[in-house]
Amino acid sequence: MIYVVRHGQTDLNKEGRLQGRLGLPLNEEGVKQAERLREDFVEVEFDFVFSSPQERAIQTGKIATGNEPIIDKRLDVFDLGEADRLLKHEVKLAGAVPDPNVYQGVEDIHTYIERVFDFMNEIELKYGGKDVNILISGHKCTTGSIGAYFEGIPEDRNILRLSSDNGAYKTYPLNRKTSTNPIS
Repeated sequence: MIYVVRHGQTDLNKEGRLQGRLGLPLNEEGVKQAERLREDFVEVEFDFVFSSPQERAIQTGKIATGNEPIIDKRLDVFDLGEADRLLKHEVKLAGAVPDPNVYQGVEDIHTYIERVFDFMNEIELKYGGKDVNILISGHKCTTGSIGAYFEGIPEDRNILRLSSDNGAYKTYPLNRKTSTNPIS
């Protein structure tokens, strides 16, 4: 089984700001959320814990499982460029992401989804058919992309509708992949 966790709350989440690669570590509530995850997972023995390189995701994975996460850059948060840390309601969007015509350095959404799908394809190839429990600790965009990997890209192309709240998780069977082309 795959457990896909969104990191616990940070002060930027609390303030309603976009949080990308300039993010903060967990705040007190975020630590409590990760501890509640640990309670949810008390009967789950995790064989592998993978995480984004962002501190908030690493903290969440470690607190929730007691295991040191394996860092994978493909799970890194979507690069918001100049929109990082801006108030959400002030950001000009192009679909679900900051408008790259307004903000420099915004990552291409298709490239982002492709790298997360690449990670998931590798996980399926390595561990598919095995009785393992894998926790993946990431971000709103990560949980949404992994949701799209299993459920398909939504018609409106907004993968964030498949994401989790801070400190929440979703589960997916390891051997059921329904989408292989993130941009189709």
